[in-house]
Amino acid sequence: MSHATHANAALTPRARLKMARLIVDGGWKIPRAAERFDVSWKTAKKWADRYEAEGPAGMLDRSSRPHRQPNR
Repeated sequence: MSHATHANAALTPRARLKMARLIVDGGWKIPRAAERFDVSWKTAKKWADRYEAEGPAGMLDRSSRPHRQPNR
């Protein structure tokens, strides 16, 4: 089953995983991977950190909906 990515996503979950593995497992520097995948340094670091913490499952999109709505 294919996972649909949201319209503003810079990378598909598969590309995120590939980039994160290059950084974490392959020893690539974050700026090099960011340039190769045409994303910001911050984005590359976010996906590498998430891969280290959660593994491949962390590469999926997350809801941008707020966790709480205090005025309701």
